[in-house]
Amino acid sequence: MDQSVSYPVKLYIYDLSRGMARQLSPLMLGKQLDGIWHTAIVVHGKEFFFVGEGVNSCSPSGTPLGEPDSIVDLGSTEVPAEIFMEYLTSLAESTYGRDKYNLFEHNCNSFSNEVAQFLTGKKIPSYITDLPSEVLATPFGQALRPLLDSIVISPGGNNITGQR
Repeated sequence: MDQSVSYPVKLYIYDLSRGMARQLSPLMLGKQLDGIWHTAIVVHGKEFFFVGEGVNSCSPSGTPLGEPDSIVDLGSTEVPAEIFMEYLTSLAESTYGRDKYNLFEHNCNSFSNEVAQFLTGKKIPSYITDLPSEVLATPFGQALRPLLDSIVISPGGNNITGQR
């Protein structure tokens, strides 16, 4: 008898602007943004995310960001914790290493999207992954790009490879 075990997979969504994007984006960008999104995947009792230090983890809601603004149920996975950690370690040593972070093109949301597809076959919501191109499509976004390219988001957690 084949009895596979499944594990719930959640997407934690945080608004880094704490509501300010909703208030200021029409004036600054000429379009409404509901938030500046940081995401993480929660599976096997931990929250996993990509920041300027690489792939990090913590207990769910264990970063200084506190509780997520919303949680999306991505379904479940049959990938056991040991295999998942091997996968994450390979990502951390290659595609999502500490020198690979870019606020617009290779960020926490890129990571969450890739990991979600690995675990469940599902992508994260497009309003999150489309946000950088929406911002850069505005004159103000283009003007701020040099400054914003230098920003690295780091909400805490422990680097899974032990690096800092």
